[in-house]
Amino acid sequence: MAEEVLRVEHLNKFYGDWQALYDINFKIDRGEVVTLLGPSGSGKSTLLRTLNGLEDFRDGSIYFHGKKIEPSHQQWLALRQKIGMVFQSYDLFPNLTVMENILLAPVKVQHREEGSVKKEAMKLLERVGLADQADSYPRQLSGGQKQRIAIVRALAMHPELMLFDEVTASLDPEMVRGVLNIIKELSDRDHMTMIIVTHEMNFAAQIADRVLFLENGKILEETPGKQFFEHPQTERAAEFLGSMDY
Repeated sequence: MAEEVLRVEHLNKFYGDWQALYDINFKIDRGEVVTLLGPSGSGKSTLLRTLNGLEDFRDGSIYFHGKKIEPSHQQWLALRQKIGMVFQSYDLFPNLTVMENILLAPVKVQHREEGSVKKEAMKLLERVGLADQADSYPRQLSGGQKQRIAIVRALAMHPELMLFDEVTASLDPEMVRGVLNIIKELSDRDHMTMIIVTHEMNFAAQIADRVLFLENGKILEETPGKQFFEHPQTERAAEFLGSMDY
């Protein structure tokens, strides 16, 4: 039987009087990859940020390993050690080296031994082809390199769930493939549980176990990955795929 990692029930998100998310319901099991697809402004990034406590919500429930999350500051701080997130903007500390960026949270927040974390960090850097940049500063790196470092930094926390929010949106086209290959390897080799917001349709078709298609803050369709790209259930999803030249 599949092990449930995250479950969302009847989630509603408001900004003042404006409702951004409407009655969101879904779950994700260990090792599963769910992609959030839909037009710009459909609520994909808002949903992802809500799952990591970066946005609050008015109604509904979020469960992590079957336990209801009480949306307090302290609980979200603890959960962010288990729910990693990578943004399109990298968010590396410019005054710290690559290695210092990676070590910061595992050592200061998780209180792990610095030497062992550093060894693990070097293995992760080797894996993404950036072991020679451990002592570099973010300003010395390309966009694609910064994004790979951001992924390594998140993985160093040993997350049980990874959230990726348009991680290739600000990259040059030639940098995109390298970052996507790393994420695909996390699925294929590590069986990492992931929720991914992306506009890269070919990548989504390769990696998605399930697709949640959103528009105007609502899930219009929840479909197995292969089926979504071959036979979407809704006319709106078919129109979307056509507009993306898939």
